[in-house]
Amino acid sequence: MKTLSILGSTGSIGQSTLDVVARHPERFSVAGLAEGHDVELLARQIEKFRPALVSVRDADSASRLKGLLKTHRPEILHGIDGACAVASLSEVDMVVSAIVGAAGLLPTLRAIDSGKDIALANKETMVVAGEIVSSLAAQKGIAILPVDSEHAAIHQSLAGHRREDVVAIHLTASGGPFLRASRKEMEKAGPAEAIAHPRWNMGAKITIDSATLMNKGLEVIEARWLFGQPVEKINVVIHPQSIVHSLVEYRDGCVVAQLGVPDMRAPIAYAIAWPERVESGVERLNLTQMGSLTFEEPDRGRFPCLDLAYGALREGGSMPAVLNAANEIAVAAFLDKKLGFLAIADVVERTMAAHSTKAIKCVEEILEIDRWAREYATELIQFPSPL
Repeated sequence: MKTLSILGSTGSIGQSTLDVVARHPERFSVAGLAEGHDVELLARQIEKFRPALVSVRDADSASRLKGLLKTHRPEILHGIDGACAVASLSEVDMVVSAIVGAAGLLPTLRAIDSGKDIALANKETMVVAGEIVSSLAAQKGIAILPVDSEHAAIHQSLAGHRREDVVAIHLTASGGPFLRASRKEMEKAGPAEAIAHPRWNMGAKITIDSATLMNKGLEVIEARWLFGQPVEKINVVIHPQSIVHSLVEYRDGCVVAQLGVPDMRAPIAYAIAWPERVESGVERLNLTQMGSLTFEEPDRGRFPCLDLAYGALREGGSMPAVLNAANEIAVAAFLDKKLGFLAIADVVERTMAAHSTKAIKCVEEILEIDRWAREYATELIQFPSPL
């Protein structure tokens, strides 16, 4: 029996994780849940999975949750301290880190420090603190299993092979809803159009990142730290069918790929059951009916966020944290209809340009840089003229 804590339990990854868990009650139990938004759904999850500890956003949410519970009443905490407590429960073997954005950093670090294996869906943790996270995981001797479909594919494609034989990692991207859109169409696009992803059912923030290709840029940074490969070996290719989830190319000319239908339950099941495999509820891939598989270069002119992410990775130090923070602010403003779609990249680029890169020595420095970048990006949005 493997005992889990799930950070971000009511988000799309959290719900999919619990779907897999429910299929295997003899293999998995849930000791902790953390969530910041949907208290009603969290109450239903508590009644079904009966965790010992839960955490919500604030004291008001905690009070609301208490009133919704009927048969099972776990200890209820709130705020970042509560999420960290859920992440470090003594009886937990693995923490599923699925809180969206940089807010997932501290709970994930607490889980690693407590010796928990990590099923990582929060790519921002590796983006803003990849070196620190990787070093701490190595010290603690714990496994970080990627939940992103692309990184799970790479993990599987690397299995049984020597890392020094890798020539290139090819991250696939669907291209999002604007793959064939003109710049003029993208300029007019609102949240409804940007959220209409052609292949994946995801939360709003990650779907907007997919539309700008920032999500793929963040995945490039994450791949650098997860797999120990330099930026020069990490490539992005557009694959609209979302069947090939990523590929690894080796020095002998062989390319190993992982295929499957676009359903996040597959990489989730792979991560939480590793090194074994379990039934995930995912539809089987019918090779004779899947049609043509096509690949193309990303249009970096229409999707500048991809090059911004590559630039941040090459710059290193504090720049990836600035990239991530500015992007989170810009995406939130777009979803709130306070910023145009194409202006997301502009806000990120201008925030990066205003920052002087510094080496990162501790988490406190990351949090301070994150705070500065959010404030600067917010001012850019509120006062569009140059500061």
